Amino acid sequence: MNEQLKLDFDKILKTSKISEEEIQLKKGFLKKFIESGFPNRKQEDWKFLDISQIIKKNISGLSFFNDYSIPNKIDKSIFIDGLDHNKIIFINGRIEKIDFNYEDQNMIEISDKTEKKITFGNENSLIDLNNAFTNKVFEVLVKKNYSLKKPLIIYHTTNDKIKSNNVNVRLDFELEENSCLRLIDFFKNSTDKNFLNILYNFNLKKDSILKNYKLDKFRNNNLNYSFNNIEQDNNSISETFILSAGADYFKNEVNCNLNGKYSSAFINGVFSLKENQQHEIRSTINHLVENTKSYQLIKSVLGKNSKSAYQGRIFVNSKAQKTDGYQLSKAILLDETSEFNAKPELEIYADDVKCSHGSASGSLNENSIFYLMSRGLNYQQSKQLLINGFLLDVIEKITDSEIKNLIKNMIGLKE
Repeated sequence: MNEQLKLDFDKILKTSKISEEEIQLKKGFLKKFIESGFPNRKQEDWKFLDISQIIKKNISGLSFFNDYSIPNKIDKSIFIDGLDHNKIIFINGRIEKIDFNYEDQNMIEISDKTEKKITFGNENSLIDLNNAFTNKVFEVLVKKNYSLKKPLIIYHTTNDKIKSNNVNVRLDFELEENSCLRLIDFFKNSTDKNFLNILYNFNLKKDSILKNYKLDKFRNNNLNYSFNNIEQDNNSISETFILSAGADYFKNEVNCNLNGKYSSAFINGVFSLKENQQHEIRSTINHLVENTKSYQLIKSVLGKNSKSAYQGRIFVNSKAQKTDGYQLSKAILLDETSEFNAKPELEIYADDVKCSHGSASGSLNENSIFYLMSRGLNYQQSKQLLINGFLLDVIEKITDSEIKNLIKNMIGLKE
């Protein structure tokens, strides 16, 4: 694989117009990735879903080169209907369109940050891979006292030009004081056997609000990894919702640093997995100053031979008195071959805190199914009603009513 990496990297250097400084930076990140390789189960953060083995098993001859000089035709059928929205469209890792037509153009600024690399202070070879192979990096700036009128939907798609390819995507977002961004990550892939590696960095200034919804709904055979880093100032709020259902493999990581007093982070997620899927959410919330709050709720419904994992870590600094941190994970196993793994962690160095965690898993209650059948439903309808009620608890945590209804309709949930 290392020879393929070097060959594909040379192709990128020949086809990209980047500075000598950028070339040296990329070479450094490539060297780091080659030294570490893809993460594997020997690393604690990857003990449940070993992406190194999964790539070897599912993608033969993985290629790392994409020709970003060739434009791709936008298939408008992928667009979400019934919701006016701004757009950023990625096709095969190439940005094909940036559209903020619903907004005051003076209050949104988009700039090229290609030469700005971030490692977030932790060892993560997939971030090194992203930094080495990402084509263009843009920063979206929402200016002071501005709330976007419409949501921004980022479309992640692939077409038949690529197969067995690694695609790397990177975007930065800065929300200035008292600004607000509603962001939907929407995955709709028409090809399979690709590995998508996404890196986002969010910087939330005082009193700003980020609402980020990640929707992986449509079944496909791709492998996906998404890393979100969120930095929060005083009284800022981040809300992250994850619908994890479509890809063969998907790991979402969220690292959130509560740097300012009265800042809050909320992470809620739903796994809805059919046969032979493997998905994971790993969250780290760092309470670094006093009077901060976090809440996490993750629920799984797992079909035959499917596997989900949730690793949730709450860190409380010695200065972070009056921290309020909560996390809970629950799973319904629909088959004896399905598997759920939970690893809740609390690391607390302050004494005036309120932190808790919990986890539970099991099968559907047969007595409840029998009761519903006695009321006129058949067995399958009874099961689905119980599953809907189980998942609806998470969906109801979404604070944006328009997007909440969109997600309910998308996954067929009714109250």
